[in-house]
Amino acid sequence: MTATILDGKALAGQIRAEIGEKVAQFTATSNVTPCLAAVLVGQDPASQVYVRNKQKACEKLGMTSQLHTPPADISTDGLLELIGRLNQDPTVHGILVQLPLPEQIDEPRVLDAVHPLKDVDAFHPENVGRIVQGRPRFLPCTPHGIQQLLLRNGVETSGANVVVLGRSDIVGKPMAAMLMQKGPGANATVTVAHSRTKDLPGVTRSADILIVAIGRAKFVTAEMVRPGAVVIDVGINRTEAGLVGDVDFDAVKEVAGQITPVPGGVGPLTIAMLMHNTLAAAELQTAR
Repeated sequence: MTATILDGKALAGQIRAEIGEKVAQFTATSNVTPCLAAVLVGQDPASQVYVRNKQKACEKLGMTSQLHTPPADISTDGLLELIGRLNQDPTVHGILVQLPLPEQIDEPRVLDAVHPLKDVDAFHPENVGRIVQGRPRFLPCTPHGIQQLLLRNGVETSGANVVVLGRSDIVGKPMAAMLMQKGPGANATVTVAHSRTKDLPGVTRSADILIVAIGRAKFVTAEMVRPGAVVIDVGINRTEAGLVGDVDFDAVKEVAGQITPVPGGVGPLTIAMLMHNTLAAAELQTAR
């Protein structure tokens, strides 16, 4: 039996429509237009596409956006100066530093420099700590998108065995922290697996819900998935055959109960939740 496809693109459209209504209400009552400032260092083509998509999303929802494109050879101090100016600009509510940054940049220093109230990626240590404590200011965009995908498709997480494959600061760690909290879309029993995990196929087969974010094309095979499991593929890998995920989609869909495609799965939801965070940031800063 072929798995049901979890359509992230359609759900993202629904969420964006909800956000658009809230933006219109907020702007009408506050006379403030939420603004997202994106910082793109250098000319990486993939990053340019991501940033363009984020700018288009802002415009469609009635928000404004800025794009700052310092040269690829900028120093850490030069980038910190730019972040400082954006922190001080009252018309900018969210700051997005597009990753990865060039090798000469001290990435942690730059991400730590973004004001916690404008940190719409939820990378600042203060915001990370709040997530772990279960009282988030912002939720990181990709994990939040996954949580919405599970909630709105009726996937039960309470008491479920969830395996998160990958331990990045962007997806794996915050995803695990969110799923173990109390509340809707959480209350799960969470295992974080990675490259050093012993008997990885055995661990992944224990999952009711398997979330894969390791950046290796078609790494998860059908033999690694329990029949009927929900499989969420976060990976986006560019190959000669086109974009593929971290899951061998064609094989795994014959085993899983529900599965996300690549593209059209988690990616659109990441951008939708960035829009959600930008509006939330504007609301927080206007209320101060």
